[in-house]
Amino acid sequence: MGHKSANAVAPLIIAVDGRSGAGKTTLAVELVALLREHHTVSLFHLEDIYPGWDGLADGMERYVRTVLTPLASGLPARWTAWDWTTNNDGATHLTQPADIVVVEGVGAACAAARELLDVVVWIHADDNLRRTSALVRDGNTYAPFWQRWSEQEERWLATDRPAPHADLLVQGHRGNAVPDQLRRALAGLPQCESLMSMERAARRGLTLQVESVAGCPDAAGVFSTLYGGAEAAAWLDSSAAQDPQGRSRFSILADDGGRFGQVAQHTSGVTMVSSGPVTARIAGPFFRWLDGVWGRRAVRSPEDYPGPFALGWLGYLGYELKRETGGSAPAHGSSSVPDASLLFAGRAVVLDHREQRTYLLTLSDGSRDADADAWLERARAVMLSGGAAPAVTSPVGAPRPLSAPRFTARDTREPYLEKIRAAKAEITDGNSYEVCLTTALTSREETPVDPFGIYLALRGANPAPFAHYFTFPGFAVASTSPERFLRLDSTGGMRAEPIKGTRRRSPDPAQDAALQEDLRTSTKDRAENIMIVDLLRNDLSHLAVPGTVTVTRLCDIETYATVHQMVSTIDARLRPGSSRAEAVAAAFPAGSMTGAPKISTMAILDRLEEAPRGVYAGAAGYFSLDGAADLAVVIRTLVLEDDDGGTRLTLGVGGAITADSDPAEEWDEVRTKAFGVLSALGSSFPS
Repeated sequence: MGHKSANAVAPLIIAVDGRSGAGKTTLAVELVALLREHHTVSLFHLEDIYPGWDGLADGMERYVRTVLTPLASGLPARWTAWDWTTNNDGATHLTQPADIVVVEGVGAACAAARELLDVVVWIHADDNLRRTSALVRDGNTYAPFWQRWSEQEERWLATDRPAPHADLLVQGHRGNAVPDQLRRALAGLPQCESLMSMERAARRGLTLQVESVAGCPDAAGVFSTLYGGAEAAAWLDSSAAQDPQGRSRFSILADDGGRFGQVAQHTSGVTMVSSGPVTARIAGPFFRWLDGVWGRRAVRSPEDYPGPFALGWLGYLGYELKRETGGSAPAHGSSSVPDASLLFAGRAVVLDHREQRTYLLTLSDGSRDADADAWLERARAVMLSGGAAPAVTSPVGAPRPLSAPRFTARDTREPYLEKIRAAKAEITDGNSYEVCLTTALTSREETPVDPFGIYLALRGANPAPFAHYFTFPGFAVASTSPERFLRLDSTGGMRAEPIKGTRRRSPDPAQDAALQEDLRTSTKDRAENIMIVDLLRNDLSHLAVPGTVTVTRLCDIETYATVHQMVSTIDARLRPGSSRAEAVAAAFPAGSMTGAPKISTMAILDRLEEAPRGVYAGAAGYFSLDGAADLAVVIRTLVLEDDDGGTRLTLGVGGAITADSDPAEEWDEVRTKAFGVLSALGSSFPS
């Protein structure tokens, strides 16, 4: 949080602050008991130093001067207690420094204290709950003074706002598990990394437990039954796609429930990590945070488990994370959703479509976990019943009549054609070889719609090997992406599979075959694809073993329900000891969504597009605890946001511009790429 003495024995100082009755004292005492398992810990209560019922301001001054200042320098603190019986100064006390010092009370994280603190914990609770809690604890002693003291708190908080400076935010009075959740959150903070190495080691001392069940039930039914009420859930869905490359074997379904569940959301340089009632605020680059929570192998999969996912993080990395990988921060405002949203799954269902088996995954630290046992019992019952497929009676699965959403385009035809001409001019000037220009379509429904029903409609109309559905508080992501961004297996193998070149399919077999052949022989599409292949060869080479970067498939044609696509494959091997998160960052964002060379072209795109892309053009998938990752490019994707009682739908679309691009044909390609999503909703491309 700030500066303290360079003295080698200076302690780690944790302030637990919040308004009266929020539960500070109880939580601090229980936290200290847990921390004493591995550390010496001192605890100081500010209520011992407040000089009377009107003494909040003076008490904070005394606390900073006589308690916090010496302790921050590693020296004993000699302070005068307040005698509440005589209403005067009382005895002198001594608080010794320790490995960790916990200070708790109203004002523990006041502005004058923050430069001396390492960690600020802010506890908040409902006003009525706080008052009831405080009066139950202190009885008639406190009752006559509640309003008097509360007004002092109000005056202090009006000018000194400690909550926005807190490293950890806690919802008070949320049960017996909160102190341990708080301890685990502390261990995840960068400033606690060294001292709390024992706690961090315990987080890595986990085992993956796998239970196999015969059969492969309906994935939509399983997700709806197990996770329909979850605030954060993920479905990496390959069950509907026919894929000759074997990418559609497994589907992964999970939520943030259970003892180990977390949600992490990154916005503008801050990652917020929530576990039940505890939220950690971690400042710094997203990929640095990702390396800390995923960058090395934490578990090993049992030999008889063939699945690619060994529990871990699932979600998306939005395009705006380019600010960390050579791009600039958005100059035209931020996205309305987080730059990245991930959930940590400590339990999951993995469906093996090829072998018709289901795997139930749980994480264990060796202790009894009644919640995991209950989840396993419920999951077994769902698997044995074959799932309960949700009924979908309208294009969005909503329980009300809904006409097809009417979309509007951020760029209508003529302005977009002008941007295409501007991109070609940049290419002519030598600033780029290829510019992947995009725009967006939006629609607003006045009443809420069912995001899951919309996703079912999308997957039914346009199945794809990298389809996915995520739900987070306030928004959902529904995608039928056919494109892999990057796979990193647990042994260090890397693979990228860029798509460049698209033809909309025809219901007439002869015409459809002709369209496929036209794509296969197109000089322009082949040139686009090869340029991105060269870009990705360079991206992967940064952390690859020299000589291992190879193009194993060049300009192959893959056929999906609504389009033919030109796809290539680049393979490499990660250098031993290299950061896996850094390998992802080196390739991010996908070259097929930027153009080449990447950095200068991203700057061109910022100028031309004049809006953040958000989730679109980023990456989505999983980061497994065995060190593996598999990420799709976020295309063919709807983002559905709660919007003042209604729902806002956003669809990103675009295409690659080269020197010989015809603007009218490029506009037609944008319409082609939007067709799969729009047609599934019964919608048309806006005129």
